[in-house]
Amino acid sequence: MGNKLVTVFGGSGFLGRHIIESLVDQGARVRVAVRHPERATFPGSFADGGQFKAVYADVRDETSTALALSGSDAVINAVSLYVERGDETFEAVHVEGARHVARQSSVAAVERLVHISGIGSDATSQSRYVRARAHGEAAVIQVFDGAIVLRPSVLFGPGDVFFSLLAKMAERMPLLPLFGDGRAKLQPVYVGDVAKAVTKVLAEPTSAGQLYELGGPKTYTYRALLQLVSRQIGRRSLLLPVPFLIWEILAGVMSLFPSPPLTRDQITLMKRDNVADRGALGFADLDIEPTAVEDVVPAYLG
Repeated sequence: MGNKLVTVFGGSGFLGRHIIESLVDQGARVRVAVRHPERATFPGSFADGGQFKAVYADVRDETSTALALSGSDAVINAVSLYVERGDETFEAVHVEGARHVARQSSVAAVERLVHISGIGSDATSQSRYVRARAHGEAAVIQVFDGAIVLRPSVLFGPGDVFFSLLAKMAERMPLLPLFGDGRAKLQPVYVGDVAKAVTKVLAEPTSAGQLYELGGPKTYTYRALLQLVSRQIGRRSLLLPVPFLIWEILAGVMSLFPSPPLTRDQITLMKRDNVADRGALGFADLDIEPTAVEDVVPAYLG
């Protein structure tokens, strides 16, 4: 990666920041394309030696997208949207935005394009979020020959949303509600391992046109993860099964809020397992040993 120019869309996000760090460590020059570059704050070391620069881009606007990636050797699209607000929709960001990045990367003759999606992407899903992820993948593959798709599972690491939110719930509530019976399976993946996978596929010629599903080394039920978090913070929380019908009613009420803490799409995701397909390429194919939840989470929850 020495002296290669890599543009990272969504570089100010949780995963994006780790991708930038990994790229800088490999000697790449990094251009971070974000909607508010003036607000983007990163460790000062990122900017040493001219390796790092933040620029304006909105993937929904193809002109700004083209300008942001001009002259790049490689492009990474790590833009994500979990809650729709106004014209920020799953279709606009995960489908049209992904198409804009891929099309302009092709026009600019970029050597490598890495598109970050998610495990469980399914064009037939009841979840608009999941459908958009799948349609976005298809759009990228259609317009950029050799695009690399990475599908990580639920991300964890210091500053994450998933485990940090569970810990806050366990601290404040004597009863922790389960989605259904809590048996849905998840395969949490360490954010640093996903960032490492990005740099690996950029450097590996055989990764062109491949799809990788990135899950951690262990699979847990949602119930087991709640129990793990409760133990870690020293609580003995009681787990309360809550039927999905109740969750859906709550999500309907919360949809009236400007920033709903719970959406119907999130509930749909919790009705099915979120684990890597055993037949898919993964960390083993990139010679990466994934990190276990127990090796990282205690350090930032404890």
